[in-house]
Amino acid sequence: MQLQVLNSPFNQEQAELLNRILPTLTESQKVWLSGFLAAAQFSSVSGPGNVQTAELPSGNTAQAISKDVTILFGSQTGNAQGLAKTAAKKLEENGFQVTIQSMSDFKPNNLKKIHNLLIVTSTHGEGTPPDNALSFHEYLHGKRAPKLDELRFSVLALGDSSYEFFCQTGKDLDTRLGELGGTRLYPRFDCDLDYDEPASEWLSGVLSSLNEAGGGTHVSEEAPSSQIGDAVYSRTNPFKAEVLENINLNGRGSNKETRHLELSLEGSGLTFEPGDSLGIYPENDPALVQLLLDEMNWDPEQIVTVNKKGDVLPLKDALVSHYEITTLTKPLLEKAALLSGSEKLQELVSAGNEDQLKGYLDGRDLLDLLRDFTPWIGSVQEIVSILRKMPSRLYSISSSLTANPDEVHLTIGAVRFNAHGRERKGVCSIQAAERLQPGDTVSIYIQHNDNFKLPNNPETPIIMVGPGTGAAPFRSFMQEREETCAKGKTWMFFGDQHFVTDFLYQTEWQKWLNNGVLTKMDVAFSRDTAEKVYVQHRMIEQSKELFEWLQAGAHLYICGDEKHMAHDVHHTLIKIIEKEGGLSREQAEEYLAEMQQQKRYQRDVY
Repeated sequence: MQLQVLNSPFNQEQAELLNRILPTLTESQKVWLSGFLAAAQFSSVSGPGNVQTAELPSGNTAQAISKDVTILFGSQTGNAQGLAKTAAKKLEENGFQVTIQSMSDFKPNNLKKIHNLLIVTSTHGEGTPPDNALSFHEYLHGKRAPKLDELRFSVLALGDSSYEFFCQTGKDLDTRLGELGGTRLYPRFDCDLDYDEPASEWLSGVLSSLNEAGGGTHVSEEAPSSQIGDAVYSRTNPFKAEVLENINLNGRGSNKETRHLELSLEGSGLTFEPGDSLGIYPENDPALVQLLLDEMNWDPEQIVTVNKKGDVLPLKDALVSHYEITTLTKPLLEKAALLSGSEKLQELVSAGNEDQLKGYLDGRDLLDLLRDFTPWIGSVQEIVSILRKMPSRLYSISSSLTANPDEVHLTIGAVRFNAHGRERKGVCSIQAAERLQPGDTVSIYIQHNDNFKLPNNPETPIIMVGPGTGAAPFRSFMQEREETCAKGKTWMFFGDQHFVTDFLYQTEWQKWLNNGVLTKMDVAFSRDTAEKVYVQHRMIEQSKELFEWLQAGAHLYICGDEKHMAHDVHHTLIKIIEKEGGLSREQAEEYLAEMQQQKRYQRDVY
């Protein structure tokens, strides 16, 4: 590199000096020098005497100004992955070199080579890591985890504050990285279901910290978005989809009500793949809203402010469409205690009453809270301001876009139960069951989920386990494989209560069996026999053939309830692998973990 004196501000002597030293500098020294000169310029503007004596970069300084950033995500439904991609795009716009990976794809031994690490992770179920974060979480908490004295990190944790172990995976990873010697680049942010604003604030803070260290070039002012792609409609700008069909799939006399919902995507530009989910922003039951208004003697037309931007709505409309009123959380009760004159509520949220508080939260809603802890000294505005924004509900898409252009189908089980002397109803499922008619519209968006996808090779065999509404994504799989003429073998395990009334999409499964799209199907109807039979029992009966399919490279998918069904199926798989493979329990667990690592074992569980 030779400086051209005629085109530079340097005289001949300065140019010669620079020409001698620049070729000898390492990349980290060049980066450090650019940061030092920028700091010196800033100090000279701020006032004389502020420039510190320069020191050659030590290892820590080189680390602090590194422009390489690694982002690791742990995601079950796609939210954390979407935010990780948004963060990567934002950082690249600001001059950083970004590596983004699922935690399951990351080689943990490379952790000690990283200087800047961002973690974006959800928490699944009762405080457990999402499937693609399990191995990383285990490694980090094991004996092989290295010292990370040169690591700078920050964690964005996603969760649901109605669960006891809110954001637990993010908290675990944040604590552990600190214990291993890492330094926090920016404090951990714990996000509830309405995560857009705090996630944006976290990303802005991370960017500022990185730029203060001299790693970035400029800060783009464009607001981050959690959405991926170029679609106009997104989680923060949902599409109003028209209802085309709303059918009860269960027969007369069934204990269940399962709605088959068909929605129009015409004009939306939205696309999806089998395995993706649909987000719906539902509305609360107007009857429950009226009970709230009557209980508190509130004026339904009173104008209330519903967000930080200052948007306003009449109170009744805000309670119907904007606020969550059917779920209580610990943070909500702690805020409510400040607006109530009830000593009982103060005592309930006080330290040491965790079990009692947990018991109260279970199965109760806002109406219970307002009835149980009078008098209320807070204003209407103060009370509604402590409520969470209505979260969307995610449902596995049960159709193929290839087979049904401009449409998306859902399979939704109606939720009704009695608790504490009142009938309770699922917000979205009962809106679908009782109030949505063809011609109505609902606010929707597509939730892409790369963690639940058909194999790239259409000849790869697949095994699907989906009792009840867990059959939804597998209907999508079958429609797609029929349209694309995929040749791989397919095996479906389906279960429900009764064959006559609860065999969801029975004629479609039979058609696919007849035309060869579906190779094999096993069913379990638990209430048709004296002894209850579930899908895992059918799997054990077919254990030899099932293991042969796995040995031949089959991908295995589970969809449905995590706490019971998916848990039981998981342990059944381990037993089958142990028995048919002649392996120890530990080896069988490793076999299944390896399948998960290879993305041959995927779960869509809730």
